[in-house]
Amino acid sequence: MNKSQKVLIAGTGVSGIAAARLVLERGGEVVLYDGNAALKDETLKANFEEGARVNVVLGDIKRTDLLGVELCIISPGISLDSPFVAVVDDAKIPILGEIELAYQCGCGRLAAITGTNGKTTTTALAGEILKAKYEETFVVGNIGEPYTARVLEMTDNSVTVAEVSSFQLETIMDFRPNVSAILNITPDHLNRHKTMENYIRIKECITMNQRPGDTVVLNYDDPFLREFGQSPELAPKVVWFSSRESLKDGFCMDGDNIVYRENGRAEAVADVRRMKLLGRHNYENVMAAAAIGREFGVPMAEITRVIEAFQPVEHRIEFVRERTGVRYYNDSKGTNPDAAIQALRAMPGPTLLIAGGYDKNSEYDKWISEFPGKVKHLVLIGQTRDKIAESAKRHGFTEIMYAEDMKEAVQVCAVYAEIGDSVLLSPACASWGMFKDYEERGRVFKECVMEL
Repeated sequence: MNKSQKVLIAGTGVSGIAAARLVLERGGEVVLYDGNAALKDETLKANFEEGARVNVVLGDIKRTDLLGVELCIISPGISLDSPFVAVVDDAKIPILGEIELAYQCGCGRLAAITGTNGKTTTTALAGEILKAKYEETFVVGNIGEPYTARVLEMTDNSVTVAEVSSFQLETIMDFRPNVSAILNITPDHLNRHKTMENYIRIKECITMNQRPGDTVVLNYDDPFLREFGQSPELAPKVVWFSSRESLKDGFCMDGDNIVYRENGRAEAVADVRRMKLLGRHNYENVMAAAAIGREFGVPMAEITRVIEAFQPVEHRIEFVRERTGVRYYNDSKGTNPDAAIQALRAMPGPTLLIAGGYDKNSEYDKWISEFPGKVKHLVLIGQTRDKIAESAKRHGFTEIMYAEDMKEAVQVCAVYAEIGDSVLLSPACASWGMFKDYEERGRVFKECVMEL
């Protein structure tokens, strides 16, 4: 963006407020918009210094609200099919996302991570690995802190690791990571992206501005990504990782060890028995993070040290407590069936599974096919509970109970669990409707577990 522009910021969540502050810091003027007419002007303006050049518009947007506006920064939560976007498009105002604004205003080198699952763990681990070499390391994006919130602190010596969603990739223009990573692609957010082909295309857009000399880290085991990585039109260098294949070049498994192979030589990365991260999917996350670290010049000995010390991210197969011989795990970040599959596979024994939530038009058959020999009881909550129950019954699984809220779900599991069992919250669904976000859902689960 240019300084002194009048910018429409659509969305008043954390990323929207951070983007507005960045525009103001650069000398611009802000029109802060939210479709929720019940919000209060004074509450929103309290996020800024007194006298800041901020005008608030709530409810329906009108063409007159856009007078003088030269640019729109849109929240990733607003669909590009929304009536709001139609009004902005009709006014011929360019639309960018928060990560594009941050990229255009920021400096230093950038690693960007996307994929259906594993983004948060990989981003957090990659950030810790880069901190071992670089004093100015920023970890931003969906992981918690908006990219725009840290831009003004960045210098040419900075390195930034950004977790990037498909919603954010829809609105990039010049966004160009030095190193990108696509961890995997499985069906998700089809209520937003409509088709799997469109969802795949958007994920792969993370590389669209990369050039020779840049790098993309890809999952060799993912058929979509294997085909993409072998395309002659792909500009950046490809670094592969695989938890199932023995690669000639790239990161892969050798027994219980993660190794990096190049030109016939193998270098040890980590012994999975020394790691605190559980499950094969986490071995893949570790490989991707190690690949990013290596591309940024972090010595392998430092990468190994960080990997072995790294603790699981909150809400992602997070151990909560053991009570009367039963272990409780919080996987609230498991917001789609594939993520929930990985959590279930990581459980050490018989499992009582709490699932259900907001319907993202997901199909649950593949997830439910993992239940035999693993899931003892399925406790369902939320909007999708009937849909999941019907799918489970079609697969012959009938140990199903309903709960009205998280407290009841946890209490039911505590009653039916036996010594050696695990209780797992891994919903396979979004949290909306019952909770503000997956983080609130996870916190409520942990509170209920600790109250037992």
